[in-house]
Amino acid sequence: LCCCEYVDRRGERNHLAACCCDCEDLDEGCERWLTCRSLPPGALERIADTIADRLRVPWFAGAVKINVSLVPPLVLLPVFLHVAALHFLLGLVILTSLPVVVLWYYYLTHRRKERTLFFLSLGLFSLGYMYYVFLQEVVPRGNVGYYQVVALTCGLILMLAALSRAKKDPGYLPTPASYKKSSHQGLPGKSVRGSSNGLHGVTTSGAASGRAVNGEAKGYSRMSAEEPEGGKRDWCAKCQLVRPARAGHCRLCGRCVRRLDHHCVWINSCVGEQNHQAFILALSFFMLTAVYGITLTLHTICRGRTPFVALFYCPGAYSDYSSALSFTCVWYCTIVTAGMGYILLIQLLNISYNVTEREARMALRDNTGRRLLGGLVIDTGQYNRGFLCNWGHFLSLGSSPPQRSAEDIV
Repeated sequence: LCCCEYVDRRGERNHLAACCCDCEDLDEGCERWLTCRSLPPGALERIADTIADRLRVPWFAGAVKINVSLVPPLVLLPVFLHVAALHFLLGLVILTSLPVVVLWYYYLTHRRKERTLFFLSLGLFSLGYMYYVFLQEVVPRGNVGYYQVVALTCGLILMLAALSRAKKDPGYLPTPASYKKSSHQGLPGKSVRGSSNGLHGVTTSGAASGRAVNGEAKGYSRMSAEEPEGGKRDWCAKCQLVRPARAGHCRLCGRCVRRLDHHCVWINSCVGEQNHQAFILALSFFMLTAVYGITLTLHTICRGRTPFVALFYCPGAYSDYSSALSFTCVWYCTIVTAGMGYILLIQLLNISYNVTEREARMALRDNTGRRLLGGLVIDTGQYNRGFLCNWGHFLSLGSSPPQRSAEDIV
């Protein structure tokens, strides 16, 4: 393939110069629109799939597909923030509507059980754009020292390093070879979409399953029915294996994960036994870096006021466009930081009671847990061994590989 060629979703070679040609669904749709006739069922979905498949950029080994969900944050976020900086009322409307739109999109994708890179793209681009505004608008004012910039940069780098670790294998259970083969044969469409979007689909093997052989995969189905902690194993009909205690099946990833906590849309991956520590570390570094950056910006824009007071009362914030843009970004960071702070608080409370988010939801559904601290945490009582023991158990997650019987090793 040349740099402008690609293999489309039908498996045929195509070219970027011909991306607007040969689309029967689009031609038919335009013709029906001009003649005031209704579209046939499924026509819009087929047109959208074709457009998404042809959205590519030239690359060395052939044109690379761009995930459509990556584009909106890159375009809309700077536009919205710059418009919000024009006037106080515009900023109030936009900063109020942005969380509503993000929550609406989350519930839309969650209801359809779809994986999307929108939230990961929004989070990473927000970090990069806020850092850019800080360097361009705040640092030149002369109130931020060199060491403060270095400290903020180090916090950002550490947070990205922890996020990169959290994006890795959360603890996928090896998938039996027979199930892999049947998945490739029976679900070709799902495997194509998963690979084209760069996602872990049902047939995509993670780091753990890539190293698994038939003996390991079968070993999970031959394990005993009881865990050392007293939890029972259960059978996963979708993955065709016996899950260890506290493991769960993620419907978005299509895989079973050891000690599954939840599927996080912000990292587009599950949070499980292998990456839960990195997830907490990334949230902690984000909170420290965001609060530090907000404090430095407010001290620069609203001198002589504490950060909390300056956040709500800063008379000179809209005196010039640079200050208005910085103040708008501060409020955007504050909204995001408040949301992430709530997530971190829930995670820390769950760890203190040794309960996962999945177990808390199941306890609420079955009415088997106790609501504590005003409903912030659900104590199931099954794995709670006290504050220190619970944190010791969490800090030891992923330190040793899961034990297998002698029969499995043979």
